[in-house]
Amino acid sequence: MFAPHRKRIAISALLGSALLAVPVTAHATSPGPAAAPAAVVSAKAVGLDDPVKKDIAMQIVSSAENSSLDWKAQYKYIEDIDDGRGYTAGIIGFCSGTGDMLDLVEYYTDVKPGNVLAKYLPALRKVDGTDSHKGLDPNFTKDWAKAAQDSEFKKAQDHERDRVYFNPAVGQGKADGVGALGQFMYYDAIVMHGDGGDSTSFRNIRKRALSKAKPPAQGGNETTWLNAFLDARVWAMKQEEAHSDTSRVDTAQRVFLKKGNLNLNTPLDWKVYGDSFHIG
Repeated sequence: MFAPHRKRIAISALLGSALLAVPVTAHATSPGPAAAPAAVVSAKAVGLDDPVKKDIAMQIVSSAENSSLDWKAQYKYIEDIDDGRGYTAGIIGFCSGTGDMLDLVEYYTDVKPGNVLAKYLPALRKVDGTDSHKGLDPNFTKDWAKAAQDSEFKKAQDHERDRVYFNPAVGQGKADGVGALGQFMYYDAIVMHGDGGDSTSFRNIRKRALSKAKPPAQGGNETTWLNAFLDARVWAMKQEEAHSDTSRVDTAQRVFLKKGNLNLNTPLDWKVYGDSFHIG
């Protein structure tokens, strides 16, 4: 059973964010400012971009997005979960209605012209911003699963996950002086809410938190700051019915924070939507 979902507004707004440090790639046309030096974080701390930490982050997100720790099994995942965002698919829940699925297929087609999904680009452009399947049905889901057998499509999903979600979250986390747990909190928030201009986007969750506390880079206490960030995140989640179950914060991220596990060290035990998970 797939978990209750999330998701966001058009992803194109992320690329112009003044808050986040987006890496320059051929596909990212509007990179943000460079992140503050990572030295803000303790020299002993390992960032979420460490390969082991990154895999842990992917497992935790997958526990909420797909009720499974096996995130690598999700490249082929696709369904309409009736959240008003069309098809949700892949390792991070790319949506046909929010722009990031279109970006993904465009990037995949750039690196592998003539792929099985390329013919859907006109339809994906038309349905962007809606929940429509027009031009996608009846074979899009089958062709998505077929594409997921291609290593280049898996690499494309990894690329877009990093470009749009992971790298900006880690960059902002390092700029704010938070460790791997805080960077993960940012990542999970961007995955669910995106970073557009609406009140529940990542940048505005962070802005709301700034009205209550300061991050370590501004002289604040890390635990106090992360609690304020989670408070703002919970508020944002409750603004939309599809996000209103806050267990991915209450019985997961908040649990790690209460234990003082600012570096997201294993073992980890948490619950999401009532299901228990463990990473040893």
